[in-house]
Amino acid sequence: MEKMHETIPEVEKAILVRAFLKGDDRDETLELLDELELLANTAGAEVVEKIYQEIPSFSPATLIGKGKLQEIKEFAISENIHLVIFDNELSPIQMRNLSNELQFKVLDRSGLILDIFAKNAKTQEAQLQVQLAQMQYLLPRLSRMWVHISEQYGGIGSRGPGESQLESDRRVVRHHIQILKEKLKHINTQNTEQRKLRKNTPRFSLVGYTNSGKSTLMNTITDANVFVEDKLFATLSTTVRQFLLPNNKNALLSDTIGFIRNLPHHLIASFRTTLSEALESDVLLHVIDVSNQNFRIMIDTVNQTLEDIGIKDKPMIYVFNKIDKLDSLDLLHQLQNEYAQSVFISAERGINIPKLLERMLDEYEKFNTVYSLLVPYKSSGELNKIYDYCEVLERIDDDDGTHLQIKVESRNQDRLLPIITKYAIETKE
Repeated sequence: MEKMHETIPEVEKAILVRAFLKGDDRDETLELLDELELLANTAGAEVVEKIYQEIPSFSPATLIGKGKLQEIKEFAISENIHLVIFDNELSPIQMRNLSNELQFKVLDRSGLILDIFAKNAKTQEAQLQVQLAQMQYLLPRLSRMWVHISEQYGGIGSRGPGESQLESDRRVVRHHIQILKEKLKHINTQNTEQRKLRKNTPRFSLVGYTNSGKSTLMNTITDANVFVEDKLFATLSTTVRQFLLPNNKNALLSDTIGFIRNLPHHLIASFRTTLSEALESDVLLHVIDVSNQNFRIMIDTVNQTLEDIGIKDKPMIYVFNKIDKLDSLDLLHQLQNEYAQSVFISAERGINIPKLLERMLDEYEKFNTVYSLLVPYKSSGELNKIYDYCEVLERIDDDDGTHLQIKVESRNQDRLLPIITKYAIETKE
């Protein structure tokens, strides 16, 4: 009985577990367990053991086999461990059965990431996004809670009231989800209005795998003093800062949440508001930790995640960061040939930052078009829209109307196409 009153230590000891199917890549499993260890450390856990099992098929009841489950239980008891974290996504039934069998705390990858998100959410927007993700994670896990009580105890009062309570819980969670979505929608509307005020300013967004050095690069380019920590998901909220391009034009740079392999879809969906800065940017800077041996997998993960949230065909510069940490220059030379249009930097040491800025300006200018227009005075009402959605380089009010030379960014081409088609005199690329 005394054990029930023990306090959980500040640093919890944990066992990490991953199951994989026969024929799957064992090396990838080991890499994912290493990544899970970084996540666990970020959450404040001390990883004591990493266990994996290759099986013909996943058990619907407990994911892993009974023998491996018993092995985990015995090891945990012997080492006084009260936390097991599965890299696999656990179904509600699996979570319940594992908790019952092991008799201590069981988390899966989503639950662990949510815990880190909750710990790192500082702004109102980030906190709302975390709450939404938590509610969406919780909802399906309510589906067997009261049925389990009925099965375990049975008898009078365990059927109807239990099911009624289940439906009540579901309604409460769904209602809370709707409230959170409305609040985030309101914030997104405010952010959209703020972005409209920056409509003629070049906008760049940093995207990349978590811990790739995005925040360090933000600080280097903008002197922003953004929080930097060598942990996963240190940045949850979008930070936007102003800086100067090489042509002395003001521009904006935003830092976004880092991506990670097997990031659950509902987590991505919850942070769609945060990533809207990237969606509306002119150019993306895909920051890559070239010192990480799995950087190619990380590139694919980020690109796939961007596509999943609807960001594709956006101009992108690959920025290979941390070149100062490479043991050999051979890889650097190889990548310079392979990714000829990319930039290789050290954000921490400021290496090649001027070159990156030049590349950013070139990429931005590449997707802008200069037009000459003649707008008759009888159509002068359309001048407001022109000023709203482009940069007016020159204006001459003549006898036959208003002569304009305008620069239109790629994101505004569709908005101005009818006016351009109607009044264009000549076009300069």
